[in-house]
Amino acid sequence: MIEIKEYIDNELSKLNSGIVATPNQDYLLQFTEANNGSNDYLLMQMAKNYGYKLALLNIENEIAVLNAE
Repeated sequence: MIEIKEYIDNELSKLNSGIVATPNQDYLLQFTEANNGSNDYLLMQMAKNYGYKLALLNIENEIAVLNAE
């Protein structure tokens, strides 16, 4: 279980230091409204990073729940 936690922490830290920043939901919505259809590749990459971050955080939460039982 410790290795999984270390893996998740490592992946989350990579998301904050990549070429494309991982946004939060508010920033992603603001960017979508502001770009008016341009930079779609950047928007797509930001959305993928955000989705990956949400998946990692959900796994981390499930591990915490299992450990609490």
